[in-house]
Amino acid sequence: MQERSSVTDLAERLRQELDRYSPGGKLPSSRALVDRFRVSPVTVSRALAQLAAEGLVVTRPGAGAFRAQARTTAAAAGDTSWQEVALSADGAADVVPRSVDASGVLVSLAAPAPGVVEFNGGYLHPTLQPERAMSAALARAGRRPGAWGRPPTEGLPELREWFARNIGGAVTAAEVLITAGGQSALTTALRALAPPGAPVLVESPTYPGMLAIARSAGLRPVPVPVDPDGVRPALLADAFRATGARVFVCQPLFQNPTGAVLAPERRGEVLRIAREAGAFVVEDDFVRRLVHEDAGPLPRPLAADDPDGVVVHVSSLTKATSPSFRVSALAARGPVLERLRAIQIVDTFFVPRPLQEAALELVGSPAWPRHLRTISAELKTRRDTMTTALRLHLPELALPHIPSGGYHLWLRLPDGTDETALTAAALRAGVAITPGRPYFSAEPPAGHVRLSFAAVAGAGEIAEGVRRLRTACDEVLPAKSARLRPR
Repeated sequence: MQERSSVTDLAERLRQELDRYSPGGKLPSSRALVDRFRVSPVTVSRALAQLAAEGLVVTRPGAGAFRAQARTTAAAAGDTSWQEVALSADGAADVVPRSVDASGVLVSLAAPAPGVVEFNGGYLHPTLQPERAMSAALARAGRRPGAWGRPPTEGLPELREWFARNIGGAVTAAEVLITAGGQSALTTALRALAPPGAPVLVESPTYPGMLAIARSAGLRPVPVPVDPDGVRPALLADAFRATGARVFVCQPLFQNPTGAVLAPERRGEVLRIAREAGAFVVEDDFVRRLVHEDAGPLPRPLAADDPDGVVVHVSSLTKATSPSFRVSALAARGPVLERLRAIQIVDTFFVPRPLQEAALELVGSPAWPRHLRTISAELKTRRDTMTTALRLHLPELALPHIPSGGYHLWLRLPDGTDETALTAAALRAGVAITPGRPYFSAEPPAGHVRLSFAAVAGAGEIAEGVRRLRTACDEVLPAKSARLRPR
């Protein structure tokens, strides 16, 4: 993070000084910039590369950096208003509108402004990411013979085998496809399993990115409520009968956003209900590698207990590594595998081989189990820090379930609270939170917020974030909830 900040600062200072040089004029040497600004040669190189990407300087190997020639006047903007008619006419015959609302996804992808505590993040903070191990793995991968060649479209056999072993049961490497992240795998699965206009059963609440995928494919999400033991089987059976759906998407382990784990007695019920409905279960096993230190033994993936090909399984390395390490697996059994494979080839051809090779190097290194142990302990500490701070300073926010895995807490707001107003007040107070509304495919039963404890720097920032959230709550929450605040 410090290196990144230094690059940005140096680039800005050089940008401000460019007027000292005429177009084509030479800038000071890299060595001179190192001495003058007291930064590393790498920082100078990256800052100059940033200015070159902006078209402000030109770098010439062996000669140095020069101010770029003045840009020509930009052409007048065209008139794109015709697209409104074209796009609306294109979807006029759709049973379900296919316009894409990415707002629920962008909440966890957009970086907050400097100084804002990031309680809305969806990935590990850079200090928790195995950056050194990933860099070493990428370097080793680049030296592998054929590392830049074309990989098999299904993925490298050794990587498919690794994912198959981790899924367990009778799943084999031949039943695994390597995909570019869990979002891509879910998109492929829904496109393969349901035609436009069809209903798809989803947990309620559930991951907004999955709802966005379904709607962009013209599918109709139908909510099935969850409780602390996961999806409720009786309501799932009712939903299948009422809609005729042939797909159910679920997260049986540390569900997003509730953190629920599907109870042992419900696992077989869910598979039986789907099988009797002639339906697929898409299992999004997204945070198995973010288990907390006190979790105890984890249940196997549903796919490990499914001999009949009911489950289409998705698992990923991204959450446990970096948002840019987009390597995941899509596993299925039976004729559906060929359809999944065909859609993936048409959409993306294949996952770049260097990234697959790096994944193999990473998961096969001693650094991998060490990293998993480290984040297991750290996530538990952060979860406990946040839950303690919330109970002490924000008792009016109900916390019905404390998860033993994942990276966030799901809180219910007092009745009458305006989620949008609270989110805006929190941002004014210097903390970014995630409103609960995008997690529901229909009307929510109450207001909620999701707070991430993984995207912040540590316990101190968690405490400060809760303090700032207290300020926002004092501004927005109904007056009666103020009586619950400790004095």
